[in-house]
Amino acid sequence: MPSFDFDALYRSESRRVFATLVKLLGDFDLAEEAMAEAFRAALEQWPREGVPANPRAWLVSAGRFKAIDGIRRQARFEFLDEEKLENISSEETPDAEAIEDDRLRLIFTCCHPALAPDAQVALTLREVCGLTTEEIARAFLTPAPTLAQRIVRAKGKIRDAKIPYEVPAGADLAERLDAVLRVVYLVFNEGYHASSGDSLTRAELSQEAIRVGRLLVALLPEAEAMGLLALMLIQESRRAARATRSGEIVLLEDQDRSLWDRKMIAEGVELTTSALKTRFFGPYCIQAAIAAVHAEAPSTAATDWSEIIGLYDVLARLDPSPVVELNRAVAVSMRDGPQAALAQVNSLLKELDGYHLVHAVHADLCRRLGRKDEALASYRRALALVQQAPERRFLKSRIAALEK
Repeated sequence: MPSFDFDALYRSESRRVFATLVKLLGDFDLAEEAMAEAFRAALEQWPREGVPANPRAWLVSAGRFKAIDGIRRQARFEFLDEEKLENISSEETPDAEAIEDDRLRLIFTCCHPALAPDAQVALTLREVCGLTTEEIARAFLTPAPTLAQRIVRAKGKIRDAKIPYEVPAGADLAERLDAVLRVVYLVFNEGYHASSGDSLTRAELSQEAIRVGRLLVALLPEAEAMGLLALMLIQESRRAARATRSGEIVLLEDQDRSLWDRKMIAEGVELTTSALKTRFFGPYCIQAAIAAVHAEAPSTAATDWSEIIGLYDVLARLDPSPVVELNRAVAVSMRDGPQAALAQVNSLLKELDGYHLVHAVHADLCRRLGRKDEALASYRRALALVQQAPERRFLKSRIAALEK
């Protein structure tokens, strides 16, 4: 019998199987139980009988029939009548392509406009990406019981409002796409730059967001969907260079660019170019264009900072925010020196006081200008706010260097 890595199988297949079981069973909690039963059966049977030719289809089929048995045994599922049971029983086991479509249906359901934005994010991370409630709560600095209630209420809303498990069509699809893109972007960001924990990144989240992004572009190749996928690919291309083997942060100017994934960059640049040519681009396309300028530059010094500043000006018109202003100020400091950017960053300190990066940027500008005391104060403020271990170590090293 060929050996198999059960943990790897669970990581790669569990959410696909879950998405299809939600479609077949019509209930999130029932699908979760059925999926667990299916993997439990696989763990018991496959070592004896061998891995089936199509493990994914086997798991879906096993989960469905485990659910049927459970429905018939448990009185609490009496609301599912015999006709419903017959429908579940008569469904054919879907093929691999249909299971992928089910994941797309699931994300549109989790991002339905009837749900509050924070519930959309929490439900997508829980049900589409498979994070635990505790992991999501840590990532977004929310108490776990609060987050759990948010997810329960969202699932109840989907059930009670009979929100259809489907990808919308026509005009509804374009309207709903914005919410989906926002959620995918938040998931990617948490994977690309973890908000807390021991690691700088969470590769599984970034990869999941990119996978969903590809599905969206295949379904609806609109400019912003292409722009978001391009942005994620270009950012993800730098993963191998962003930290040392021991997990310490490597700043952009110090990264070994030979480690950047040129295939991902080329794909991202091509997508960006195609999206911009439509002339219906939005914030994701502009962010992708900024990332592309960075990715194609041979070094930090050779980067076209004027082009980046110009793109940030466009982004500020399309999607104004203090974070965009902060990022533009960093680009100005790289082109014109720290003094040129300091006034802009100073004006953002109050508005972004709870955002550790504004204090880290301010500290770096002051450090470059030789204003030691101001730099130390800002580094300490950033350190008090940051939740991620590698960033904490980086800030402590900056403080230690200044204190010497």
